[in-house]
Amino acid sequence: METTEKKQPDFNKTTDEQLTQNPAAQRKQQNQYLECEQPWVYLLLIFTAGWFGAYTFLLRGGVFCNAQTANVVLFATAIGTGNWPRAGYLLIPISAYFAGSFFSEHLGKTVKRLHFLRWDTMFIGIELLTVLLLGAMPENWPDQICQIALNFICSMQFNIFRQVKGIGAATTFVTNHIRQVGSSFSRYLRKHDAASAEKIRTHGSMILCFVFGGIIGAVCCNFFGLYSIWGTGFVLLFIFARLAYADRTYEKYLLPRVPHGH
Repeated sequence: METTEKKQPDFNKTTDEQLTQNPAAQRKQQNQYLECEQPWVYLLLIFTAGWFGAYTFLLRGGVFCNAQTANVVLFATAIGTGNWPRAGYLLIPISAYFAGSFFSEHLGKTVKRLHFLRWDTMFIGIELLTVLLLGAMPENWPDQICQIALNFICSMQFNIFRQVKGIGAATTFVTNHIRQVGSSFSRYLRKHDAASAEKIRTHGSMILCFVFGGIIGAVCCNFFGLYSIWGTGFVLLFIFARLAYADRTYEKYLLPRVPHGH
């Protein structure tokens, strides 16, 4: 007696039949870039990064937690001057940043198998919860708790969101954006090409949003103190809601697709 083996559906790819049944997904397929790669996501994320910088500098220890270049320089200086306690202390935020990158990469592979929400979307939800908890943290608790948490979160964000419509773009600091504007402007003056103009617009917008986030964050710190970080929660909630809607509706059949840069 012959038995017919039932073929299991392959959820790791978007089939032509699925795209045909979902015209919105078909349009997204043609547009090439996912919702999580659209400029509005990156502009809002780097806006919150500027706010984080203002918050930690003004209210949580006078440091920046968005990147680790300064901490590595201070770590090296501490070793060079024989200040071993200081060097050991600086290893904490550096390690938190390392851990954020590691876990964001590792968890992304696991979450993808759930086929419910993108890892990018779920991370925004995690970041939102982190912000809410940090705003509720008592004033007499060590600033290092907030610093390490934001080191970890910023590292995850930096690793997850890599390209905005095919253009490499960091969402936690602006050093590379400034370099890209300068080099792209030079190429544009020589060639007057559309690609250079697009890079100038993209990276220039990221710089402006980062600065604007820092300004708004500083103003809110003066008015609302430690609770001011909750202001970024409204931005993150908006991002999460829109990405979750995309994941469950017009990009539902595109969940297996990996964003550019990964």
